[in-house]
Amino acid sequence: MSIKSFAAKAFARYIHAKNQKWINKPVATQQKVVEQLIKTAQNTQFGKDHNFNNINNHSQFMAQVPVRDYEQLKTYFDAVANGEPNILWPGKPLYIAKTSGTTSGAKHIPLTKESMPYHISAARNAILNYIHQTGKANFVDGKMIFLQGSPVLQTSKGIQIGRLSGIVAHFVPKYLQKNRLPSWETNRIDDWETKVDAIVQETKSEDMRVISGIPSWVQMYFEKLNATTNKNVGDLFKNFSLFIYGGVNFEPYRSKFENLIGRKVDAIELFPASEGFFAYQDQQDQKGMLLLLNSGIFYEFIPVDTFGTENQQRLTIAEVQLGVNYVLVISTNAGLWGYNMGDTVQFTSLKPFRVIVSGRVKHYISAFGEHVIGSEVEYALQQALQQHQAQVTEFTVAPQITPANGLPYHEWFIEFEKPPENLEAFAEEINTVLCTKNSYYKDLIKGKVLRSLVVTCLSKNAFQQYMAANGKLGGQNKVPRLTNDRKMADALTFFKNENT
Repeated sequence: MSIKSFAAKAFARYIHAKNQKWINKPVATQQKVVEQLIKTAQNTQFGKDHNFNNINNHSQFMAQVPVRDYEQLKTYFDAVANGEPNILWPGKPLYIAKTSGTTSGAKHIPLTKESMPYHISAARNAILNYIHQTGKANFVDGKMIFLQGSPVLQTSKGIQIGRLSGIVAHFVPKYLQKNRLPSWETNRIDDWETKVDAIVQETKSEDMRVISGIPSWVQMYFEKLNATTNKNVGDLFKNFSLFIYGGVNFEPYRSKFENLIGRKVDAIELFPASEGFFAYQDQQDQKGMLLLLNSGIFYEFIPVDTFGTENQQRLTIAEVQLGVNYVLVISTNAGLWGYNMGDTVQFTSLKPFRVIVSGRVKHYISAFGEHVIGSEVEYALQQALQQHQAQVTEFTVAPQITPANGLPYHEWFIEFEKPPENLEAFAEEINTVLCTKNSYYKDLIKGKVLRSLVVTCLSKNAFQQYMAANGKLGGQNKVPRLTNDRKMADALTFFKNENT
């Protein structure tokens, strides 16, 4: 065992013991967080506008601070971006994270001196937790790669602006700098395809042991490695042992990843966003990610069934239940208050509190009241892929409300790496599983309001071409799993594989 791996294990034990203090007192921890947030921000413009001086409990907080999304809070965010101090949080933010967004277009999210350290420590602790749990630490002696946005930042009104992943690149600890790839020069490349080609050249002869990024873009990196070296990733990087990812569900990609790598490797799922680092996978054999309750974020949870209605419920961590689909609402030490960031979650464990990301508030299909969500389509697809020994590169689903013939249906646009032998049976398998997951969808099929879903096969690299055409290739951009309109679907029809 090297000195570095020995030190990593010792540090992992220390962090694990430290985390148990808040893990074992979740309700008290959250209460302390929200009290500190309100006290700190009471003299800000937002605090004055919402009577923070008179908030002493959650009921008063709910009465004074309504749930709002980015657009509804935009006047505050614009004031922050314009350099005005003491708007959402004392002083000015250190950075503004610019994100393309999936529901509100471009967003500018403040990062403060209080919030920024938690983005760094959460990612670090996810790895340390893995070391403590598994006892595996040899990867610290090799190279690590983090596929991310450019670290080049712009300055406006005295505030630095950039992509979150690019901002985080400035905070990589010195002891990791020698192990970390790609180089600063390569990381600065804006064009994603050019950047990946450069990363391949820099890494193909290195001892890569940890690889991190959004699965769809890591997959692109793996494919280019294979094309360049004519080797699978596992043979090229013999010590590659840990994949770290976030942003999308890994399961639809898993089979193809294992094929590209040539073997299985351990994985850690993360739940980061510009708005905060919310959770990480703390157990290799458990579904769900540990919700970080001591990281300057106060969480509220609204059951999706009540969201936006007169009966809307805003629950604290003490009131949540297993398996319920909740809209995630946050108030943070970056100055986000009653903020609906658009994600939905479900709890898989209440001791400790673990969540999965079940979808997006605005990413669903409910053209006929079926309200099909992301986790349901991902599960149905995964079951069909296993049953028919198929592999996908990417997919999305949209409603076809006015077909030329017959009843309306859900149209699945799938780019296959390995298509099923019987596409019709494959589609029927998805439909059957989806009916078991969503009773509303089942009733619409049974009542002949909808007919069974239709799979439209797309040509190779269809999604890459679509994302490139829309300026969203690479970085933190993700293909939406579901849309309730035909805008994306109609564009994808141009990539239809006519040979299927």
